[in-house]
Amino acid sequence: MDEIKEYLKTTPFKDYKVEIASADASFRKYYRLTDKDKTLIFMDSSLEKDSLKPFINITAKLLDAGVDAPKILHKDMERGFLIIEDFGTTHYLDILNTDNFKNLYKKAIDTIIKMQGANIDALPLYDKEFLHFEMDLMQEWYIPKLLKKELNETQKEILNSSLNRISDVVLSQMQGLFVHRDFHSRNILLTTHNKVGVIDYQDAMNGAVTYDLVSLLKDCYIEFDREDIEELALYFRDKKNLNVSDSEFLKWFDFMGMQRHIKVLGIFARLYLRDGKDGYLKDIPLTLKYLLDAGSRYDETKELIQLLKELQ
Repeated sequence: MDEIKEYLKTTPFKDYKVEIASADASFRKYYRLTDKDKTLIFMDSSLEKDSLKPFINITAKLLDAGVDAPKILHKDMERGFLIIEDFGTTHYLDILNTDNFKNLYKKAIDTIIKMQGANIDALPLYDKEFLHFEMDLMQEWYIPKLLKKELNETQKEILNSSLNRISDVVLSQMQGLFVHRDFHSRNILLTTHNKVGVIDYQDAMNGAVTYDLVSLLKDCYIEFDREDIEELALYFRDKKNLNVSDSEFLKWFDFMGMQRHIKVLGIFARLYLRDGKDGYLKDIPLTLKYLLDAGSRYDETKELIQLLKELQ
């Protein structure tokens, strides 16, 4: 923190006090800068300088689309520092409950629709190869290293054919849209102006219509009844004016969720085993629950679900 304080002396923000705000699953660190009643966020990406340019470019895309992304007030690309607008400390995860979640989720769904209007030029494509690259994280970290299980040839075949079916359904739905990729309760803030503040979008891609919806409604950190989640998913479909039946849209939603949760099992295992971040272990049971629930509803994935149950 001393380095940050010394650096601030060279900027227009030299009178601001510094305190730790948060760290995320990457190597970025965040500090809150305070001067009387004014606050800002200092983003230290010195260990991930390559992430700064995408963050800046995507911020511009989101602001142009009318999304409440933090305005960038100061940048130092050489050091990997940004000073950005502060959306406060009220994350969705802090306030979601059974009384308010439908209204809060509808506000966030409206934000997804705005995001999907953002320019996707130069964003990487969420194609079949990348969908499988992500899902392979489960085979690399979760099954062999966390569960300590080795698959036989039959099990490998079941897994690979199931993953192909999942990606086929994901790619059968509407594509070519801005995808935040991590739009969940820890990355959404309710600002002091009662707006939906969006953060942590530097890894955005060009992909499927249901990806951010699944991140929001099948959140690995909080759970609500499936009946209510289906109702909210169909609220999104109707707001998007998608001409697709309830059952077909929910299948898109469920298969997108399976792809994401297979990936997340691998990521949570890696965060623990490689990065020493054991806090994510407690989030694995809910992530697995979503996967088992969705997969058990469709003939294409019942073998996968049986396999995963056997491995636990």
